[in-house]
Amino acid sequence: MAAVRALVVSRLLAASSFAPLHASTARATLHSSAPRPGARVALVLSGCGVYDGTELHEASAVLVHLSRGGAEVQIFAPDIPQMHVVDHTKGQPSESETRNVLTESARIARGKITDLARLSADNHDAAIFPGGFGAAKNLSTFAVDGKDCKVNEDVERVLKEFHKAGKPIGLCCIAPVLAAKVLRGVEVTVGHEQEEGGKWPYAGTAEAIKALGAKHCVKGVTEAHVDQKNKVVTTPAFMCEAELHHIHDGIGAMVKKVLELCGK
Repeated sequence: MAAVRALVVSRLLAASSFAPLHASTARATLHSSAPRPGARVALVLSGCGVYDGTELHEASAVLVHLSRGGAEVQIFAPDIPQMHVVDHTKGQPSESETRNVLTESARIARGKITDLARLSADNHDAAIFPGGFGAAKNLSTFAVDGKDCKVNEDVERVLKEFHKAGKPIGLCCIAPVLAAKVLRGVEVTVGHEQEEGGKWPYAGTAEAIKALGAKHCVKGVTEAHVDQKNKVVTTPAFMCEAELHHIHDGIGAMVKKVLELCGK
């Protein structure tokens, strides 16, 4: 035991000799520039599943790129019923099922989610809306009504709040129709305007965007369009039949531009 005590004491004494170095390092840290805080980004989901909610790959890609960009993310969804529930193995509605958008979105958020009614632009630097048919079915009625669609009142409020505050908004896939409806004259992209042999199966959406009074800008799947005036950034994502990594890259371009517009 004596030998053990002697060894412990000797190591404690040796460690204490480094104390001045640690202290000076601490003082130097106090005088250095503090790291800039990351942007606070609100991510708005519309359920869980491409045909009746949020497209999971898009949501995941947004989260990965925000994480790489050092952003602080809070996830939101409206506490409303889904338009309908789709059996994704068949691609058909399941008539006997009903689901809640907030509850389903919580699957993607790993349980950490907040009712969209509580989202305020005052508490965030940017907002991002992934795509999936939920944007056209749950966040709006675009899937049914096209250019005559209505937008969920909290979604409309959030878009107008961030726009009025001069804070950037990112949208991908079909979600740009939300901005086209709410923010008159905005510039967005959903990709190309011709189907091109099935590569762009939803190309007709571009005409609906124009009918809403917005400007459609042709972009490739790996690109993002930046409306500098309105601080709206959009990318086609799964509007294009492309390899997943190309869609991931396009979403990365969108997230990067959103964070740049935050100035953080």
